[in-house]
Amino acid sequence: MPLRVAIVGSGPAGVYTAEALTKQATAPVEVDVIERLPTPYGLVRYGVAPDHTSIKSIAGYLRRVLELPGVRFLGGIEFGRDAGVGDLLACYDAVVYCTGAMVDRRMGIPGEDLPGSVAATDFVNWYCGHPDVPADRFVLDSPEVAVIGVGNVAVDVVRVLAKTAGELSATDVPEEVLARLADSQVKAIHMIGRRGPEHAKFTLKELRELGELTNADVCVRPDEAPVSGEPSALPRQVRGNVEVLQAWAARIPVGRPRRLDVRFWMRPVEILGDGRVEALRLERTRLEGGRVVGTGVFETLPVGMVLRSVGYQSVPLPGVPFSEATMTVPNEAGRVRDREYVAGWLKRGPTGVIGTNKSDAAETVRTLLADLDGREPAARADLVSLLAGRGVFPVTYRQWLSIEAAEAELARSLGRGERVKLPGLAAMLGAMTGGGDGAGPEG
Repeated sequence: MPLRVAIVGSGPAGVYTAEALTKQATAPVEVDVIERLPTPYGLVRYGVAPDHTSIKSIAGYLRRVLELPGVRFLGGIEFGRDAGVGDLLACYDAVVYCTGAMVDRRMGIPGEDLPGSVAATDFVNWYCGHPDVPADRFVLDSPEVAVIGVGNVAVDVVRVLAKTAGELSATDVPEEVLARLADSQVKAIHMIGRRGPEHAKFTLKELRELGELTNADVCVRPDEAPVSGEPSALPRQVRGNVEVLQAWAARIPVGRPRRLDVRFWMRPVEILGDGRVEALRLERTRLEGGRVVGTGVFETLPVGMVLRSVGYQSVPLPGVPFSEATMTVPNEAGRVRDREYVAGWLKRGPTGVIGTNKSDAAETVRTLLADLDGREPAARADLVSLLAGRGVFPVTYRQWLSIEAAEAELARSLGRGERVKLPGLAAMLGAMTGGGDGAGPEG
């Protein structure tokens, strides 16, 4: 009897866990990858910027894992609503939670809940066509926008805001979202960091992409570009960032349609507005004993939208242990409790790049297989049959391929790239054909 494992979440962490199970197990193993959405790949599909096609190509690797013998994709199943911890433990020898970090951290400042103040993840989900965020969620009618944060997600957001719709037309951005980007009134974008250039979290590659924008002047204030100490003493990656930023500080704007101001040593202290965002109040900062402190010098930006990008955090899963201190599931090398495991950002926090999840998943799988070594797999119920008794029918891999084919056909009909994402859950479900037997890649 094969070892049966359920993986909750079909993003990189979940799919890498499935791959590790198929590679490390010395006995037959069957893996069900359970996903809330009808589409797999998680952050690769709904978090990677649409113009980063090389990174999005990771989906091809993840696809091959989902097509391995013994791996089955079960989409449209929400953990905690359609099936809980007890259900999965009744149907599988082990369960691995891989739901990632799905929400933005808050800034904790007055006015943060005003309309127009939103999480960067909502904006990213919007331009990536996530079915949880409708195409009419954003109207870019403000001439000035602030993006709080100087990491790669913030860079993605400002790059999408700065580009023209024409530059994005060959990507998979939904047609309705592309139309709203075409109507954008944004002229000035402010990307704001609390610390100095040497503390920014973006990678050099991402930063250089900003310098290649043809629709926006990229500006750094000369008084915010210097670093403490000798630049030559900085790590190579950081030194590269600093050199690029200091070169931009010497640039003279040439009058492109949009302007991106990359700001340092400024922290948001209040979002102002009567019924919606009308301005952002900033305070100049400095380091004191390694801590960021205010200097009492303030500045107000007349922005109509504030996008916070100050980090991701995980959310608790029903019935699964969770630490509010670390915002992760407590674990030992991936072990949570007997027969329950965790991998990815839910395990270690939102650190590393997509590929980091591969070694992380391998560690969890080693723990799982060692724990279950010598245990005889038990005769267990089948989750698909259990769900059918509740009137719930998973989206199969074949049905997902129907969605994928519909997106490719839509792109052809619009004369746009390889695919255009379908607008919303109803359109996805409407594109599904056949494949309702739940039988692996062929089902």
